[in-house]
Amino acid sequence: MSRPVAPHRSLVVRLLGTSVLIVILSVATAAWLAAKTATRAVQAERGQSLAGDSRIYDTLLGFAAAHDSWNGVELTVQHLGDETGRQITLTTADGQPIAATHPGGKLPGRPSAVLDPLGATTGVIDPRAVGPYQLTERDRSAQRAQAEKRLNCLHEQGIEATVAERPSGRSVVRLAERNPRQRQNCSFREDAPTQTELAALKELSHGLGRCLTDRHLPQVDVYSVDFTWQYRPDNIGGSSQDIQDCVDRARRDQLRPYVAPSARLYLSSPARPPTPVFELSSASTLRIAGATAFVLLAAVTATLVVGMRLVRPLRALTTAADRAVHRPAPVAITRNDEIGRLAGAFNDLAARSERSEEQRRTMVNDIAHELRSPLTNIRNWLTAGQDGLAELDQDLVGLLLEESGLLQHIIDDLADLADADAGTLALNRDSYFIADLLVQVSEAHRGAAERWEVSLGLDVTADPEAAVDPARFRQIVGNLLANAIRHTPAGGRVDIRARTEADDLVVDVADTGEGIAATDLPHVFDRFWRADKARTPATGGSGLGLSIARKLVQAHGGDITAASTPGMGSTFTVRMPTRATPE
Repeated sequence: MSRPVAPHRSLVVRLLGTSVLIVILSVATAAWLAAKTATRAVQAERGQSLAGDSRIYDTLLGFAAAHDSWNGVELTVQHLGDETGRQITLTTADGQPIAATHPGGKLPGRPSAVLDPLGATTGVIDPRAVGPYQLTERDRSAQRAQAEKRLNCLHEQGIEATVAERPSGRSVVRLAERNPRQRQNCSFREDAPTQTELAALKELSHGLGRCLTDRHLPQVDVYSVDFTWQYRPDNIGGSSQDIQDCVDRARRDQLRPYVAPSARLYLSSPARPPTPVFELSSASTLRIAGATAFVLLAAVTATLVVGMRLVRPLRALTTAADRAVHRPAPVAITRNDEIGRLAGAFNDLAARSERSEEQRRTMVNDIAHELRSPLTNIRNWLTAGQDGLAELDQDLVGLLLEESGLLQHIIDDLADLADADAGTLALNRDSYFIADLLVQVSEAHRGAAERWEVSLGLDVTADPEAAVDPARFRQIVGNLLANAIRHTPAGGRVDIRARTEADDLVVDVADTGEGIAATDLPHVFDRFWRADKARTPATGGSGLGLSIARKLVQAHGGDITAASTPGMGSTFTVRMPTRATPE
């Protein structure tokens, strides 16, 4: 019997340890990936938030540049709030509400931006603030035609260019960065101011002139819609930056009636649980990578060590099994774990195989011996009759028939054992009263009992009924009865007793014979086994009766046991269920 495996030597514990290492490795890798992914997600979310805020600012600034007031901005604010998920509030410079996605909400401490298309604080006028420079449809068409003429001229020379339209409706030809030199001039005066623009530039010149005079600066002329300026021939001097300031001031004064007044923009996020932010520096990333590499190396090393320790004895077992052509050979593996127990079981199997082989050889010898005696007798008498040494009279024929009957009996017994071993023993079970079957068996063996001067007794309690194969049941009791009669001396007694206990049928065959020694009792059901080795088949039977009886009882779902006291007799007890169990 194998001993229990110590916990620290158990393969389960070792495999569990290896699994824990792999889990640690997986967790470390997953944590690093999660942190990295979260960082990227947060960065992406921030980028989206910034892009959304920039879109809100640009859209509302464009609205202010194209409208002379904030009237009607509510729909735009609500639409931007729905698209970006931000809370948007627009107020005047003195804090009066203009529009909001969530009216009545608490405003942040300071505005996110100031919407001023004229750029009083930034110094940059929004290009969408065009005011009086907005072209009429007639001017737009005429100027567009001139721009397309130049575009066609450039394309004919293989020069890449496109036409773009400014907020004022003016079309502008834009050349690609790299182009061949022009072979001919493609200027069609598409950049010349239209009548609308000339009128607006004239108005701008009046305001510009006043600013230059107030600052004691020389007068300049603004000659294009790009608001570039140049000195007049008789007035050169002064700071160009001061002059540019006057140009910008004059432009703001000119555009102010056409744009919405300055407003404050407040942006905030809806109330929601805070999102944890993961930040991984380069040093942290290196540390995580190093730790993960170490855990991976440890896991691989541990797996290899455990795997090699597992594989080595398994290979030894496999080699031993491969070399065992006829039967397994024992292996020298001494371990106190599952593999050690497997090796022990393998060695036990090898020992049992050796014992089975020895038993097989013994059984073959016994079968040969059992068959040789009747065959020898039959052959000798036939040879004597053929040679004229014996007359084939009725007595000799009877003797030959008796020997052939013994031979047939041995062959039938061997066939029954073969069917039982193969699981092909057929039973035709039905419900029978056991007393009738036992009377038949008793009467069949009464003649043998009388020859051996043995008394037979039958005692059936309450005439039990059981589901049995009648022929096989009579064979079981007959084998036990024949064995008891042979081992009971003259003047002895053999009794058959039957009864029911719970749902079992119990049949005892008891004799007052010589009994069986305690050392021999475990072997009484072995094939060809005899307590008295000097007995011959004529006096001791074939040695298969008890084996066949046990196999037949087991086929009925029961079992048979033996109890004996040397010098006083033996009792064989058959116990089987009264009802057939479904297969």
